[in-house]
Amino acid sequence: MSNRDLPHIFVTTKPEPEPFQVVGGGGNDDDRNPIANPNEHGERLSREFKEALESESPNAEIEREGTYITFKSFPGLELALESLDPRQGEEHPELVAVRKVASTEGEILEATVYIPDGQKNYFVKKLDQYIETAAEGSPKNARLVEGIKRIARATVRELWTDPEEEFPVADDVAHWWELWLREKDGKERERLERFAARNGLQTSANYLGFGDRTVVLLHATVEQLSKAFESLDDIAEIRRPHEIYSILSTLAPFEQSEWVDELLKRTTYADRSAPSVCILDCGVDSSHPLLSPALGPGSLHSASQEWRHDPVRSSHGTEMSGLALFGDLQMLFRNLHLVNLKHQLESVKLLPDYGQNDPDVYGAVTARAVDQPEIMNLELKRVFMMAVTAQHGSDSSTLSGSSRGEKSNIAGRPTGWSAAVDALAYGRAIDDTKSQFTYLDRSEKRFPRLFVVSAGNIFLQGSGDSSIDLEENHLERSDGAPVEDPAQAWNAITVGAYSESDDMGGAPKEFKGYVPIAKRGELSPSSRTSVSFEKRLWPFKPEVVAAGGNLALSPNGTSVDTPPNLGILTTRLSTHGQGYLTVTRDTSAATAQVASIAAGIYAAYPDLNPETVRALVVHSAQWTETMKANFDDNSKSKTELAEKLRRYGMGVPSLERAVFSATDALTLVNESIIHPFEKITGRTEPTICEMNLHELPWPAEQLYELAGTEVSMRVTLSYFIEPNPSRRGWKGRYAYPSHGLRFATKRRDESVEEFRKRINRRARREGEKVPKKDTEEGWLFGSAQHKAAGSLHTDIWTGDAADLASKGAIVIYPVGGWWKFNKGADQSDLGVNYSLVVSIESPETEVDLWTPISELIESPVKISTEI
Repeated sequence: MSNRDLPHIFVTTKPEPEPFQVVGGGGNDDDRNPIANPNEHGERLSREFKEALESESPNAEIEREGTYITFKSFPGLELALESLDPRQGEEHPELVAVRKVASTEGEILEATVYIPDGQKNYFVKKLDQYIETAAEGSPKNARLVEGIKRIARATVRELWTDPEEEFPVADDVAHWWELWLREKDGKERERLERFAARNGLQTSANYLGFGDRTVVLLHATVEQLSKAFESLDDIAEIRRPHEIYSILSTLAPFEQSEWVDELLKRTTYADRSAPSVCILDCGVDSSHPLLSPALGPGSLHSASQEWRHDPVRSSHGTEMSGLALFGDLQMLFRNLHLVNLKHQLESVKLLPDYGQNDPDVYGAVTARAVDQPEIMNLELKRVFMMAVTAQHGSDSSTLSGSSRGEKSNIAGRPTGWSAAVDALAYGRAIDDTKSQFTYLDRSEKRFPRLFVVSAGNIFLQGSGDSSIDLEENHLERSDGAPVEDPAQAWNAITVGAYSESDDMGGAPKEFKGYVPIAKRGELSPSSRTSVSFEKRLWPFKPEVVAAGGNLALSPNGTSVDTPPNLGILTTRLSTHGQGYLTVTRDTSAATAQVASIAAGIYAAYPDLNPETVRALVVHSAQWTETMKANFDDNSKSKTELAEKLRRYGMGVPSLERAVFSATDALTLVNESIIHPFEKITGRTEPTICEMNLHELPWPAEQLYELAGTEVSMRVTLSYFIEPNPSRRGWKGRYAYPSHGLRFATKRRDESVEEFRKRINRRARREGEKVPKKDTEEGWLFGSAQHKAAGSLHTDIWTGDAADLASKGAIVIYPVGGWWKFNKGADQSDLGVNYSLVVSIESPETEVDLWTPISELIESPVKISTEI
């Protein structure tokens, strides 16, 4: 392999857009549930509906102008959600919450609809039409009516969209509840505040608004919450708030201050125009000699004006700062070379210093934190790094129904926090002009942002914790532990941790007999994964892993610890003469190092979009030899390989690979825009608009000369989606992503014209038949990744160089999302950015692939820094 010392080649030629229609179709929308006696079924539902409308709580402080009704499906069947949610006229029934409930007969879907008083006749009419035409064999509204088994007046339980078993058992114990208020007249929170004041209840200080929902917390008993539900008609969903972990480092210093002085003498810091890693954490020690020069005037902020900017007791943010700036300091002390830093630091305190974290809407707090440095300097290239997480359903003292066990039925589902991260990354504007209210505004011009977040950790504290089995295989434990909130965010780079070392040499004497848990190059014992996610719905996480230290098991097998030799050296909060250095570990440490790589990419290519920086980080990643064994196993199916992807991501990223090409390792980068959907006159909803055909500059001649040699091609497609976080089902107009994009590559045995016709129905003449192609060989993941959920898709093709010579055409095409079903909200006409990164490598034979392609590019992008 040649040295990597050449810039990537940026393809400035625009792709050719063309009208697009996907080949193939969906299932039969007219599937019906066979009803033995349709007339009897319709009449029973009609009675139940009218009884539900008549039942009313006598003690409610009524401010309502409608009724909540729950429609329950037959076991194992779907409800016609769109028919329950008509969007016609100024006032109409509104689907507010959908949840799945287990029963002895099977899984039941429960859909709760808010029906304004003036629209009660909507469902009465639908049911009457069904009954009147039941004898005809094909009754009207059959798809709607025959999916419903029961109709009942809703209670707070039907608006609870977290797992049923997490709903608090005790009615008389106050808990924090996350309320999602439906948009009505803009006074939703005022009515809730009035109710809370009348009943002596507390609401959260901060609250979040985006789309047609406002998220606020209420402290109440189940009985008080029920009273609020009966009094107000603003509540759409009820969820459990997630508590943040405040991580406190108590590790001893590893070196003394003279080591720091020596490093300072050979370090050059970046200027104030350089890219920044903005650390959203517990604050940064701005007096630390290694960090102070990287923190310019106005670089310290707090999410709350009541907090000081510097940390008081937590060293976590300071530890992350050292890694985000320098990487593992141990390497710098071993190698006495000059250190030339290319990025700087910023800090926003996301957590308070003292006391318990007040339950809050962390999406709003995160948005306010992001807003602070942007107010100071909006144009600065910035990587937002966040290594604080909240568990899904465990360890929370806020709700007594919580339990320690992980639950795959909620793993991967968006929350208000993860959706806020997605909305901020997508580029929504932050409006916090109202005190304590943060609204993510979609009416202003987009300003995309890059987020790097930690996957969260599994805390192994020893046999005292009955839920932890220290003899359990640590990989199986990680596979069963889903990434923590907000690491499931689609648009963020989520980072897991791997263990660089399993060597106990040099360990302090108190660790004699301790045995490392993970072997070198394996996933860290503390790292979480997305193996337990529902694969059809949620992305693979983490996308990459980085060094996060290792754990060691005590000689008697009852506890675990991190000896300093298995940790990662970094800066510490310098108090009471304890020194400037410490060791840290876990996914926090890994996240800081990946944020540093992202900032390094910005330093090398200052004009890149955030989507491209994300693509280059993931594209640069490689599996360690230990991880790679999982992917080189020919006995594994594509599904099994995709599960390993959900454990390791694409491996360990490299700044060198992310920034440089080599003569025999060519990387092409293209930033483009596509319009996913279009509005056609006469149609009520947008339809798929276009695909983009990329005919890339391709080293075909050089590849043909290598016929018989194995080469590889790697493709990464990165884009940001606009989130739809309400839980009303995850299909059609209720889908989480605004849109999806996919890529397809030309095959060796077809022309570009044949490729177009294979992918695009609208490229064919009327009635033209195109021969069906078998699944293409050579892709590592294939459709398991190409068609998977998420806003980043990546895969590796391996095969003969002569076959690769004819694969220089790639199509990017859209698939469905909620924009497609929401004509008024679809922003396709503005276009959406995407980044396409394609690499060709010839590991077996040195050949110059870079020069002939660079000569085809009129104005190649020059690299602005050296690393």
